[in-house]
Amino acid sequence: MKCVVIVIILFFQTTVSFSQQAIELGTVSWIRNYDEALHLAKESGKDILVLFQEVPGCATCQKYGNAVLRHPLLVEALESEFIPLAIYNNHGGEDKRILDKYEEPSWNNPVLRMIDAKGANILDRLSGDYSSLGLVNYIIQGLRKRSKPVPEYLALMQQSLDGKAQRLETDYFQMYCFWSGEAAFGQLDGVVATTPGFMNGAEVVEVVYADELITKDQLTKQATANNCTYVSKRGHFRKDKDPQYYLKKSSYKYLPLTDIQRTRINSVLQTRDDPRKYLSPKQLAYLDIISKKRPTRPMYDLPFEEAWQYMLEAL
Repeated sequence: MKCVVIVIILFFQTTVSFSQQAIELGTVSWIRNYDEALHLAKESGKDILVLFQEVPGCATCQKYGNAVLRHPLLVEALESEFIPLAIYNNHGGEDKRILDKYEEPSWNNPVLRMIDAKGANILDRLSGDYSSLGLVNYIIQGLRKRSKPVPEYLALMQQSLDGKAQRLETDYFQMYCFWSGEAAFGQLDGVVATTPGFMNGAEVVEVVYADELITKDQLTKQATANNCTYVSKRGHFRKDKDPQYYLKKSSYKYLPLTDIQRTRINSVLQTRDDPRKYLSPKQLAYLDIISKKRPTRPMYDLPFEEAWQYMLEAL
């Protein structure tokens, strides 16, 4: 029992205080002691994600912290799947010792390494890619290298970011019920968003998709299987007042959700599959709270980070 108390105390002593955290570190709760990170990795069975970062840093370092390292789902993935360790590139002492150990230069751009509980490299270092997609790809590559499951919410994030990094296309399909059509298209990999509405006096669903992940032919095939037809002559699209109809009728509407999470969950609710597989640990925890006492304000259609902050305050 005494050892457990000591470990807990050391953890809080060596974790960056969120209230005092530098902008370059985002909102991830980083460990700041290398040996303690190794100990926690050994105890937990997790690997370590090391951020070599200049603090205070240049515009690139600040942008990486303020954009990439602040996305709620990325932060949660780093904290739940790894032991996050921050090493400052421009400091001496212990930071310099670890910098030298991994032969990292004292420069002003962020670098990531994935190491095991013995400090051995799992993957090659990630450098020169300062995007959210780059970090998501790196995390997923590491999990797969270690034969660990990739959380579905992270796989969805990768798909969404990958689509935006390439090219998103928009097409429209007519059907007898746009809510059914929305659910039919929303289950497809490569589709990042669906919206029911009206065009040319008929019910249609707007489908936003990454054309390098799913083709128009595949969408048309799904349309035919669900009694939908491709709209070749486009008119004015008027959005329906009840997007994600099945989601809106469920307790999942009280959760903060990304566009692609809303799209997938709405689809599986219609097919009676389990939507929980698309949620992160914090979202699942909040869903359990909702099941006992439902809030009065739905959050699924709020800006994601705004809704996320509200959820954190309730947890």
